[in-house]
Amino acid sequence: MTNKSSENFAFPDTLWRRKVRTRILNWYRRNARDLPWRNNLHPYRSWVSEIMLQQTQVATVIDYFNRFIKRFPDVVSLANAEQQEVLRYWEGLGYYRRARQLHLAAQVVRDQHDGEFPTDFESVLALPGVGRYTAGAILSISRNQRLPIVEANTNRLFARLLLHDEDVMSSSSQKRFWAFAEWILPRKHISDFNQALMEVGALVCTPQKPDCKGCPLKSICPTELQQCWERIPKPKKKTKYENLFEVAVVLRDPKSKFVLIRQCEAGERWEGLWDFPRFECSVKKPKQPTRHELSRISSKLNQLTDCSATQLNWLTQIKHGVTKSRIALNCFQADVPRRKRKLKENLKWVHPDDLNNIPLSVTGRKLAKSIS
Repeated sequence: MTNKSSENFAFPDTLWRRKVRTRILNWYRRNARDLPWRNNLHPYRSWVSEIMLQQTQVATVIDYFNRFIKRFPDVVSLANAEQQEVLRYWEGLGYYRRARQLHLAAQVVRDQHDGEFPTDFESVLALPGVGRYTAGAILSISRNQRLPIVEANTNRLFARLLLHDEDVMSSSSQKRFWAFAEWILPRKHISDFNQALMEVGALVCTPQKPDCKGCPLKSICPTELQQCWERIPKPKKKTKYENLFEVAVVLRDPKSKFVLIRQCEAGERWEGLWDFPRFECSVKKPKQPTRHELSRISSKLNQLTDCSATQLNWLTQIKHGVTKSRIALNCFQADVPRRKRKLKENLKWVHPDDLNNIPLSVTGRKLAKSIS
């Protein structure tokens, strides 16, 4: 016997659903991790944690969350802060658009909701940077509202519980998973139940070598019964990476020891953050660049900053990845014969000691540590 949701998807019977609810809640109450956002549940804290956790590991988020909440304990303190300070507290988490939208959304809450984080679904969904999953997670976790959730970990868990071997991110798969998430919701303990789904997905029903023996749902999971977890969910296509070669230059004023930094503009990588002048440029042997390569670097530097430089000296190479790019960043330093007082709006001279208070790109911070 099967039940059908409003989307006309066939799901197992009500006895199976009851087992899912009971077993996953019992497991969660014994095995839930002690995470800071699970203490003192409040929509604001849940919101901050959910935004931070997007495409970021839990272990990485913990310290950032604690520092962020200490500095911005409520939505009004976040709204009233300067964006540059918000970015500084976000620095290192990546995907900085999240921080800019978080700050903008806080201002919306301050101005349109009297500084009180809204607790109705439509109002939360209307906030910048908040989608269906995030709105449902915030309100179900912090306010126990009966709202379903579907995200990366539950995508995988649901695919295996439903023996779903299609692309989990396809439109048809997502419709099926959202209908399933709503169908399995209990009447009570919504907060624990939704967190339990994500926790089982994160700790037990992992992408590779899931701990099926330790899974509370092992006896009712068709993927475990058929031992086909390697093909469910359908494996993602391997990401193709583009190799990029870039140059960064630490420009110094030899008299004051100040260095020149540049704020990344809209549409650029690390928008809103500061960095040392940086541009695409390949150098075959960066420790021993040719005259032609040095001339090309100087020309690009002048175009970007309107500053000329004396002899370029090799500093270091930093290799890093950004989305689908693998970047080799060759770093040089040079003095300017005379410091320009009038600069473009996104350029400024700062003392190396002051870089600690300025939000920098990841590579910019590494460079800053090497020169201060």
